[in-house]
Amino acid sequence: MKENVLDTLKERGYVEQVTFEEDLRKLLDKESIPFYIGFDPTADSLHVGHFVSMMVASYMQKAGHRPIILVGGGTVTIGDPSGKTDMRKMLSKEDIEHNVECCKKQLEKFLSFEGENAAIIVNNADWLLNLNYIDFMRKIGSLFTINKMLAAECYKARKDSGLTFFEMGYMLMQSYDFLYLHDKYNCKLEMGGNDQWSNILGGVDLIRRIGHDDSFGLTFKLLTTKEGKKMGKTEKGALWLDKEKTSPYEFYQYWRNIADEDVKTVLSMLTYLPMEEVDRLSSLKGEKINEAKKIAAFEITKLVHGEEEAKKAEEASNSLFENGKDSENIPKTLINENDTIVDAIIKAGFASSKGQAKTLISQGGITVNDEKITDVSYKIPETQLNDGVILRKGKKAFSKLVKE
Repeated sequence: MKENVLDTLKERGYVEQVTFEEDLRKLLDKESIPFYIGFDPTADSLHVGHFVSMMVASYMQKAGHRPIILVGGGTVTIGDPSGKTDMRKMLSKEDIEHNVECCKKQLEKFLSFEGENAAIIVNNADWLLNLNYIDFMRKIGSLFTINKMLAAECYKARKDSGLTFFEMGYMLMQSYDFLYLHDKYNCKLEMGGNDQWSNILGGVDLIRRIGHDDSFGLTFKLLTTKEGKKMGKTEKGALWLDKEKTSPYEFYQYWRNIADEDVKTVLSMLTYLPMEEVDRLSSLKGEKINEAKKIAAFEITKLVHGEEEAKKAEEASNSLFENGKDSENIPKTLINENDTIVDAIIKAGFASSKGQAKTLISQGGITVNDEKITDVSYKIPETQLNDGVILRKGKKAFSKLVKE
């Protein structure tokens, strides 16, 4: 008997909460269902925070279900207040359209847009931007109570700082998205990160209030370390899927350097490796666990940047860590002849302030071409900069310093 995709998602650690679970399970067994996952195009690239969503959509499609990827060209003009303490800056229509096009290209690496169960991309700007306010509030707004909305987690953090009516509309808009997709594409399941639970419940409830009994919601766990910190954050900021923002080498190194206890989470949620292999790799002890990290780094980089770039990143990493050689794949940092080592550390993203950079030096954590630096006033000779030198923080963070 074919495994229910819900069991697959649970086994790999994705599922956090589900509405009407048994009914959903039966539906997934009985037929191919359209489902949707939304992305707000707030930047011209997706980042690791979106990774789990794309993997869930991919597993659903492989199981025979049709992905509807909703880019929030309409709702992004409001901004989701979930987890925010301030109102999000609104983007222009031109910025939104540009970001949508960039994100589409990255989504195509995870989903098939051809053949049976072909994924489609829709933009909620197409139906939200021209809504008639009075008609919308009569039809949709009348089905939501303010008391219930204020009890939702996505609004609690904003009560003290001030929650605008503009933002209160986000839940109505996202709920209407589900209703629109349900009516037009027979979409029966909305999926999203656990921080979207309140908004997803709003959509499920709206459809059922109108008289249907085939709306469902599912949230998946956020990608976090054992300590509960979100993965995908570096000293330079977010870990982007665009190689111009985060190089394939930097991307590879991030996963190569994860903590031992996070190996199973990463292999389970960010690769297609069978769970038997995930369990085997994550059970390795001591130095052997590094082999599991290498496999994780390669598999994840291959998914995002392709096999060729993954191999280049792997070779660059091996040459540095195992052979001690330089590589053209190391991220470059431009400095000038007047920059001190402190300036170089900050420009490379290894520290956010001069004080932090000086502390790294005093603790013996900075080397230039494998020579430990102890003088905070040290300047790299211009003759060396012409060829480039390797700045290293600790054992695992590298940057190639070159003349500006």
